[in-house]
Amino acid sequence: MNIALIYGGRSGEHEISLISASSIARGFSKEHKIILIGINKSGRWFLQPESELERILNNKSETFKIIEDENSCINIVPGAKQNSFTVNGKSLNVDLVFPALHGTYGEDGTIQGLLDMADLPYVGCTTLSSAITMDKEKTKMIWQAAGLPVVPYVCMKRFVVVNSAVYDAVIEDTEKELGYPMFVKPCCAGSSNGASKARNRKELNFAIMEAFLWDDKILIEKAISAREIECSVTGNSVTFSSEYDFDNVVAYIPGEIAPSHIFYDFDAKYNDPDGAQLLIPAELSENDIEKIRKTACAAYKVLDATGLSRVDFFIDKNTKELYLNEINTLPGFTSISMFPKMCEAAGLSFEELIALLIEEAVSRYNSKQKLSTSR
Repeated sequence: MNIALIYGGRSGEHEISLISASSIARGFSKEHKIILIGINKSGRWFLQPESELERILNNKSETFKIIEDENSCINIVPGAKQNSFTVNGKSLNVDLVFPALHGTYGEDGTIQGLLDMADLPYVGCTTLSSAITMDKEKTKMIWQAAGLPVVPYVCMKRFVVVNSAVYDAVIEDTEKELGYPMFVKPCCAGSSNGASKARNRKELNFAIMEAFLWDDKILIEKAISAREIECSVTGNSVTFSSEYDFDNVVAYIPGEIAPSHIFYDFDAKYNDPDGAQLLIPAELSENDIEKIRKTACAAYKVLDATGLSRVDFFIDKNTKELYLNEINTLPGFTSISMFPKMCEAAGLSFEELIALLIEEAVSRYNSKQKLSTSR
């Protein structure tokens, strides 16, 4: 099988994507031919030389770079299936796409929609579920409608900040509803970009302005003293059947993040090697572990998620209540990322995980091909 591994992108998580893609490349079976496609920060796609893959495979400490050769610019032909990607008029002959793209233009439904138009199978959630899960407000609304627990929150849109009277009224209502401290974050950004904690109105104003640098819509959440629990989930929540094990929705061993920072921010996740302790399995009772796994599957299914996701939870240290925090449909695949580590703790090796995701993607594509699109 010819697999196109796509990485980089127009995202605040560009560099993390390069690291994830490097790990994924090392996990592919040798029976596959790997085609590397790098997207630079301005959004241009370039076919990468075979030597770039060899460099990564020969040195586990190396990370992909994006080589911008004007003679290797990629064009996309909608509906051309295996021949959808071309360079200088020549097809790359791609059987499947593995997007290793995080955040904006990677897990927000945009590239998924492009690959649907190209009529290519790809790893991960569909266009719709990717778009919904990227929007933290819409995700919470769906979870709430399904009776799943979420942290109390207020959503603020950009039009509010351009009218001082409206802004002041919203701030006062938010203070009454949530109380300090609060967490402020963009609705559609990842890796804690633009997220900060506010302990008073001055900090809240600064946090709101920072979050609006990343998105036109932000969330203000009640800050609770919480343990941060994560759970990996794989499978196809729409068309799974008993025929194929890899299609079944499975929640793996939950893990816990114990950050040394004020909260699990970008630096703690990616820059500070001592930014957090990763505990797998999480130190929980068997009953709590099963409750988290069951809730993770329910949260995954109600969003029609497919392929893979990492479902994040809070456990209130005082009340012991469990809350859903968010879902990440293209979680990190770095050497310290929780998603593959939790799968491995459940007995699924990194290589087996990659193979499972490929099988699931092909199965979902084949199922979709049976649907009628015209009369």
